[in-house]
Amino acid sequence: MNLSNLSPAEGSTRNNKRLGRGTGSGRGGTSTRGHKGQKSRSGYSKKSGFEGGQMPLQRRVPKFGFKNINRVEYKGVNLDVLQGLNEQHGATTMDAAFFVASGLASKNAKIKVLGRGEITQALEVHAHAFSKSAVEAIEKAGGKAVTL
Repeated sequence: MNLSNLSPAEGSTRNNKRLGRGTGSGRGGTSTRGHKGQKSRSGYSKKSGFEGGQMPLQRRVPKFGFKNINRVEYKGVNLDVLQGLNEQHGATTMDAAFFVASGLASKNAKIKVLGRGEITQALEVHAHAFSKSAVEAIEKAGGKAVTL
C-alpha cells in the first residue's frame, strides 16, 4: 500500500450539489433557496442571537451580579505542597522568592497558605495570607507563619 492507491471508504463521500446550472440539473431557477424573502438574497447571513425581530434572549434576561474592583486574588499553596518542597529541597524558610523559583507562583502574585495536608518539619513560611488551620498546623510543628 502507498499514497497513490489510497481511496476513501465506500459510501463515505458524496458529490457536491451543483446549484444554478440550469433547469435540466434539477437545481436551477431558485437554486434551492425558494422564492423571495431575505434568505433567498445574495449576501444573506443570519446574525447570532437574532430572533426575527422578537426581543432576543440575551436582552430579555435581566443583568445580574457585579465585578468587585477591590477583589484580591491569591495563589493558594497547601501544606502538603510545602511539605513536599521541604523534602525535595530541604528548605526550612519559604518566602515569595522561593515560591516563584519553585514555579508555584508568578512574580507579582499574592500567596495564601491553605490547610490541606500535614506538616512534620518546623518551617518558617512568609506569605501574604494564611488560613486559620494552616497557621495552627505550622505552629504545631514548631514553625512560624509570617504575614508579608
